[in-house]
Amino acid sequence: MITDVLYIVVPCFNEQEVLPETNARLLALLNALVEARRVSPLSRVLYVDDGSTDGTWSVISTISHGHEQVTAVKLAANVGHQNALVAGLEAALPHAHIMVTIDADLQDDCEVITQMVDRYEAGCDIVYGVRRERKTDSWFKHTTAQAFYRTMAHLGVKTVYNHADFRLMSSRAVAQLMRYGERNLFLRGIVPLVGYRSDCVYYNRTARTAGVSKYPLGKMISFAVDGITSFSIKPVRMVFSLGLIFLFIAFCMLVYVLIAYFTHRAVSGWASLILSLWFIGGCVLMSLGVVGEYIGKIYIEVKGRPRYNVEQTVNLTDTEKNKI
Repeated sequence: MITDVLYIVVPCFNEQEVLPETNARLLALLNALVEARRVSPLSRVLYVDDGSTDGTWSVISTISHGHEQVTAVKLAANVGHQNALVAGLEAALPHAHIMVTIDADLQDDCEVITQMVDRYEAGCDIVYGVRRERKTDSWFKHTTAQAFYRTMAHLGVKTVYNHADFRLMSSRAVAQLMRYGERNLFLRGIVPLVGYRSDCVYYNRTARTAGVSKYPLGKMISFAVDGITSFSIKPVRMVFSLGLIFLFIAFCMLVYVLIAYFTHRAVSGWASLILSLWFIGGCVLMSLGVVGEYIGKIYIEVKGRPRYNVEQTVNLTDTEKNKI
C-alpha cells in the first residue's frame, strides 16, 4: 500500500529567531502523522531561504544536517514571498503527494494541518486555512484587509476571505498551478483558478513567538496593487469612464459659459480656472499611473526572466514519491 508523502513548505526571510521553535513544532506534528500512519515516513519539512541577510540560512543548514526529515533550498537572492513559495512547491513536487505551505512565524496554527489531511483523504485537492477572526490585527490592518477583500470581490477576482497562503494542495493541483507562468504572482487569486475540489479549515491566528513582521505597510500596499492589477482590467475601464465623465462636465461648463456670455453675466477670474487645471491635471496623472501599472506588468512578463535561482539545497534527494 502506498502512503502519501507530505512536504510542509516554509518560506523564510530573516527568521533566525523563530526557526528553532518553528522546526520543533513542525517536526512534532510530522512525526505524529507518520506514527499514526497518516503520511509516509518519507515526509519532510522543506525550508526555503528567500535571500535572508541575517543568520537564517545558517540556522536552517544546521537543522537540516541534524534531522533527516528536514530539507532546505537556498535562493540566490531575495525574490519575494510568493516566488519563494513557488520555489518550495516546485522543489517538493517530484517527491510529494501532498504539499502544505505555511509561514515561518507559525502565527497560522500548524495543528490544523491534521484537519487538512482529513479533507485531502476525503477527496479534496486544495484545502484553505482560513482565519476565524482578526483580533490580533491592529484596527488599521483589520480595516484595510477587509477593504482589500471587498475590492477584489467587486473586481470579480475569486479569493477566499481571510485566507493568506496557508493551504494544502495535492501534487496534481500543484502541477496545474505550475502551468500559470506569470511573474506577477498573486497566489491567493491563482490557486482558486486551478478549479479542483476544495474545502476550508478554520483556526485562530496567534501572535509571533519571536522576530518582527516581514510585511510592513509598503509591502502590503505593493502586494494589494499586484493582486488587483494581475486579475482585473476594471481599473483601466474606470479610467475610461472617468474620461467620459470629464467630457460631460466640460460640455456642461461650455453651455454655462455660453449662457453667461450672451446674458452678459460672465465674471472674469483665475481661481476657478487654476483649481480646474489642478483637478484635471491630477486626474490625468492618476489615470496615466493606472495605465502605466499595467504596461509595467506587461514589460516584466514579456522579458520572461526566471522567477528565482537556487543557490544550494540540503537533503533534497531524488527519492521517488511512490517508493513506499
